[in-house]
Amino acid sequence: MANLNPNASYSLALTIELPNIAGTLSYVTQAIAAAGGSLGQISLIEHTLKITRREITIDASSEEQAEKIVSAVREIPNVKVIKVSDRTFELHRKGKITVNSRLPLTSQSDLAMAYTPGVGRICQAIAREPSKVYELTIKNNTVAVVTDGSAVLGLGNLGPEAALPVMEGKAMLFKEFGGIDAFPICLATQDTEEIIETVKRIAPVFGGVNLEDISAPRCFEIEERLRKELDIPVFHDDQHGTAIVTLAALFNALKLVQKTIEEVRIVINGAGAAGVAIASLLQAAGATTIWLCDTKGILSTSRTDLNPQKQAYAVNASGSLADAMQGADIFLGVSAPGVVTPEMVRSMAKDPIVFAMANPIPEIQPELITDDVAVMATGRSDYPNQINNVLAFPGVFRGALDCRAKTITEHMCLEAAKAIASLVTSNNLDREHIVPSVFDQRVAPAVASAVQLAARQDGVATQ
Repeated sequence: MANLNPNASYSLALTIELPNIAGTLSYVTQAIAAAGGSLGQISLIEHTLKITRREITIDASSEEQAEKIVSAVREIPNVKVIKVSDRTFELHRKGKITVNSRLPLTSQSDLAMAYTPGVGRICQAIAREPSKVYELTIKNNTVAVVTDGSAVLGLGNLGPEAALPVMEGKAMLFKEFGGIDAFPICLATQDTEEIIETVKRIAPVFGGVNLEDISAPRCFEIEERLRKELDIPVFHDDQHGTAIVTLAALFNALKLVQKTIEEVRIVINGAGAAGVAIASLLQAAGATTIWLCDTKGILSTSRTDLNPQKQAYAVNASGSLADAMQGADIFLGVSAPGVVTPEMVRSMAKDPIVFAMANPIPEIQPELITDDVAVMATGRSDYPNQINNVLAFPGVFRGALDCRAKTITEHMCLEAAKAIASLVTSNNLDREHIVPSVFDQRVAPAVASAVQLAARQDGVATQ
């Protein structure tokens, strides 16, 4: 395995004191570089005739490397390390979101209207006409981000408390990119029926439900049941958000290699929630040859260990992932670190497309196959072509909420993918630019517009 690039998720802030002698700081920067750190901002805190104090930000590639960097600085003669801060932990301290009042309360009359007795009139109006809840409460713009903590990122079953930082982050993204108020709901149960019943009971508050980090195969039943039993959109982002952005990137990657989705053979490694959803949306987009693999190899019709979701994608072939990749045009990984080798990539068809989306460590690191692929994408922000769900879910929910959709259809997901892909024009499409930036302010509005139109065409919009 090649070393991962230093990145902000392992970012340090070092406060150091050193003699006020020309050139001393260079010893520090050289030590950091020698230990593999990536220098960020250097700020002067204090300056006297004898000493200077500075804060230096540094990106590392792991906790172990961060410790090596700090040790290297401590070993420099006459340099004191005053403070070491993990910038990621500091960012999360006391949480990342708050609840604020939308209206000021500055007088008795404000209070009388916002709360008792005036609020009673609003309650009665909603009781008489329940649909007014969208007009007169937060329901019109609020999403529940629901998890049981059973499949947190790529880290596994960490439980609801450990899942909370992710759900807080999701709520931030909803607000920043979609203008949607979202709130984390981390459930202290992993029982399918209890989860379904709990979400149904809290649904009156929310205009939509975003399911997150719920393990397969339970996530399939939970989403399917909630879609049937609720009249608000329910969206499992690990499935459909990943599928939307993957398809958007694939649309543009195929343009570069001048192949069509109908003619290529696609291998997907990882037959859980994301892999199955990707396969489903690719089929809706016209893909005809998809081979899914799990830890036991190709999902073959000869296997007797497949659950119903996997059985739907079983093929008349068998073998390992390496066997599946021979002659394949596209590899899509939503699985585990390091399961693909350079030799496996070299066995693929001409101009292969490789999306190694396992996080934080991809199925194969881009540095190992730079010259062997036509297009490479990962789930990481420090490489080109990041397949990031934030390109999809804020706009999907923005569109669904704005037209008050009762559900989210496959057609809405397909149109969302097309909208994302369309933002990369022929003038700026290249092998390192197949999806727009997550900070491209056109993305959420474009997706929302496409989703609304599809919802109206599908007859699920109610306004």
